[in-house]
Amino acid sequence: MVTSNLFHCRKHSWPPEEYISRNTLQLFDFDSAAPPEQAWRRRLNSHANILKEFSVTFKEAIQMVRLGIRLWSYVRQEASQGRKAPIDPFTRESCKPSASQGVPLGGMGSGSISRGFRGEFRQWQIVPGICESSPVMANQFSIFISRDGGNKNYASVLAPGQHEGIGKAGDQGISSWGWNLSGQHSTYHALFPRAWTIYDGEPDPELKISCRQISPFIPHNYRDSSLPTAVFVYTLVNTGKERAKVSLLFTWANSIGGISHLSGDHVNEPFIGEDGVSGVLLHHKTAKGNPPVTFAIAACETQNVSVTVLPSFGLSEGSCTTAKAMWGTMVQDGHFDRGNFNCGPSMPSSHGETLCAAVSASAWVEPHGKCTVAFALAWSSPKIKFLKGSSYHRRYTKFYGTSERAAQNLVHDALTNYKQWEEEIEKWQDPILKDEKLPEWYKFTLFNELYFLVAGGTVWIDSSLPSADTRNGHHRSSEVETTGIEVTEPQLNCNGGAVNHTTTNHHNTTSSEQKENNKAFHTKRTCKDESAVSREGGNLDHTLDPFTFLDPLSDDVGRFLYLEGVEYIMWCTYDVHFYASFALLALFPKIELNIQRDFAKAVLSEDGRKVKFLADGSVGIRKARGAVPHDLGTHDPWNEMNAYNIHDTSKWKDLNPKFVLQVYRDFAATGDMSFGVDVWPAVRTAMEYMEQFDRDDDGLVENDGFPDQTYDAWTVHGVSAYCGCLWLASLQAAAAMAIQLGDKYFAELCKSKFAKAKSAFESKLWNGSYFNYDSGSSNNSKSIQADQLAGEWYMASSGLPSLFDDVKIRSALNKIYDFNVMKVRGGKMGAVNGMHPNGKVDETCMQSREIWSGVTYAVAATMILSGMEDKAFTTAEGIFTAGWSEEGYGYWFQTPEAWTIDGHFRSLIYMRPLAIWGMQWALSLPKAILDAPKINIMERSLLSPSARFSLIGETGVRKIATKANCLGNSVFHCSC
Repeated sequence: MVTSNLFHCRKHSWPPEEYISRNTLQLFDFDSAAPPEQAWRRRLNSHANILKEFSVTFKEAIQMVRLGIRLWSYVRQEASQGRKAPIDPFTRESCKPSASQGVPLGGMGSGSISRGFRGEFRQWQIVPGICESSPVMANQFSIFISRDGGNKNYASVLAPGQHEGIGKAGDQGISSWGWNLSGQHSTYHALFPRAWTIYDGEPDPELKISCRQISPFIPHNYRDSSLPTAVFVYTLVNTGKERAKVSLLFTWANSIGGISHLSGDHVNEPFIGEDGVSGVLLHHKTAKGNPPVTFAIAACETQNVSVTVLPSFGLSEGSCTTAKAMWGTMVQDGHFDRGNFNCGPSMPSSHGETLCAAVSASAWVEPHGKCTVAFALAWSSPKIKFLKGSSYHRRYTKFYGTSERAAQNLVHDALTNYKQWEEEIEKWQDPILKDEKLPEWYKFTLFNELYFLVAGGTVWIDSSLPSADTRNGHHRSSEVETTGIEVTEPQLNCNGGAVNHTTTNHHNTTSSEQKENNKAFHTKRTCKDESAVSREGGNLDHTLDPFTFLDPLSDDVGRFLYLEGVEYIMWCTYDVHFYASFALLALFPKIELNIQRDFAKAVLSEDGRKVKFLADGSVGIRKARGAVPHDLGTHDPWNEMNAYNIHDTSKWKDLNPKFVLQVYRDFAATGDMSFGVDVWPAVRTAMEYMEQFDRDDDGLVENDGFPDQTYDAWTVHGVSAYCGCLWLASLQAAAAMAIQLGDKYFAELCKSKFAKAKSAFESKLWNGSYFNYDSGSSNNSKSIQADQLAGEWYMASSGLPSLFDDVKIRSALNKIYDFNVMKVRGGKMGAVNGMHPNGKVDETCMQSREIWSGVTYAVAATMILSGMEDKAFTTAEGIFTAGWSEEGYGYWFQTPEAWTIDGHFRSLIYMRPLAIWGMQWALSLPKAILDAPKINIMERSLLSPSARFSLIGETGVRKIATKANCLGNSVFHCSC
């Protein structure tokens, strides 16, 4: 825990008074219109620097030249099939990344749109796996003000006019609008999932404006947090002596980013809804066979607020109504014709034509009076279709149905419920924000890093089954060849307790070549599920989920995916989820448990289709039974896992231990016994699988002289600090879980192996100060790795005993702090991954010389759990300083995986920085963890240390399962 006097002298980092006048703050001190004291802030006229992208050194390029050639060929091959490779370092976005991001819009898993701190809508991810980063500049809020007497009139877009794409003022498009805002007196304040923009006398010196952006990201609320909608609440305060007529304008292009607005056949349609909610529906016909999308923009009419619409206008001279004419109408009248609500759907747009819509809300604001105007945006894309064929319904359709027109109901409910959302958000955030022991930067960075759960390419589906029209056996594309199916089913022998395997071959091959390329797709299944896979035309029918025994018993919250990053397009990358999962476990634990269930299913499956691994050109199978997959796939997640094909991840040494550690942590934190019983067969299988890597029978797994772990460019030889520590921790976690599930034999087996492995680990790697990088003889074997105590982090986070004595743990952490943190720009950049004991950065490869933001947060969490709070926050503050501060590199709301000491980033918008929630976990361990029974892993074992893993002794687990009333949902359900 943080000590009571820590940071008590720390000055609040960014007091709002330095950005907004105190008088203005007082004027907005009602109805949540004022920004909170703890928020990330920027002036709207701040320059958005172009970010500096990472590049390899000449030495690294030489080392990776063969990989580069194979990767280039693979990227080209995927492009020829109309697909984007999951890793493509050769293609650059036309819009260069800049320091312009802000809080994204909407809930989780239904597509996302980000909004830059200066107001532009950008970073479109409506279609899974596709991110259009360029802003759509027609999407704007604007204001028109006139006062009694007509002396003072103002008209301006509410965004500074220095954006790319603003052309000559003489055309008929958005360049003709009034881009009159300087942004000098306007500020942006971000505290995810809300943001405030304060216009302190811009463009009218006598009108103060607050725009509050609210999205329904509400922990433990599995309904509203899935909704694709956001609200913009404008609070207007008239400080003048004359009343003012104020018209706010919301314009929106019929587009899903990029050049999609030019594809044609888009239709706009006005609507008048219930409770005064009126606006325009924008029906977008997506290209390339993707499901359609319907946007809704709306405002709420009240006694004082009048809403009108312009259902369609264009950006070129040939449009029926041009953007310039629309602007002129608003300048002159401040509203549109009420008759526009009756004009019905527009004509479909032509190819190359941009179709836009506008909603205006007008009100009179009395002298020294106040007024509130609320707008909402929603997008409805009920179905998602992955490129290799499977389609699903998004989570929100469970509550709003599968019609694209649900967007109208979404904006209605957003405008009528947003105050309740805010109450729930404030109730969640206030205890942390008001904790005076915590530094200011930490509070708002903690919440703002959650942006990734919306903008990180998330998918949240209604159930585990594909949508109805894909259940006919033809939902896969012709590229997916699945002939020669073998299904291997574990059957529990209730007398001996062993799992036996029976294999059924389904022969339906079309050629010997196909048979060779697609030898096997093994799927482990329950004893009674005999009708596993039906064959029709060589395709799989997924009407029956072959792993129903692992699905939740009740309170189904659907299935969830999130990308490793917008540049690394792989769903739920597991070695990275190890760091990020603390956020989901703390805020949406049912989603976290379901992700673990998905990986438990995967452990028990095998996909024998051949894959070429790009690092060395070797060929192997896609997924081995017993191995935890690297990811759940790219173009057909859940059905085609391991999109990552640089290395054979079935030989990685960190994935299986990470699975066991996460499962135990989640089991301990939630106390969900049915979850524990369900995933236990996969835990045991994952542990058994690792035995093959202990080649000298010392109880430890050895690395194989290639980058066989999450640092996939950093070669490891022999026993490594990182993987060895994870393995020790997994032995302890597996033993603890076995004890609680009644599997005493397996618990004793893990304990005996732990005792042997720990002794070998310390003798081979401990050098009296820290654990060496590995036990090899390379020039970096004695490097100080920042992440060397990853297993210890999970032990302390899960309430299990420490792996090592406190002296060793604190010594290693102090070494990391003194060298990896403080010797890099005075501790202002985070922890560099590798550091030589002579104080020089380890430049063995690109990853050893990088600073990984998520790993730095993990190291800080380990320090907190070890009673080193001051050094923990100094370590993590380096990530804030380099990434989020005004003097930093501009990585806010796009925190990258890595940066170099000179500030070049690699992989923006990345999953791992969610590990900051591992720090919060450490600061406030759940009661279930604190009260968990203490298990002495080092007590005398009844087994020989040389005993090997064996899948026997299920009796105790069966008894526990019976007590938990979950046998029907368990792998242990069988007929004997």
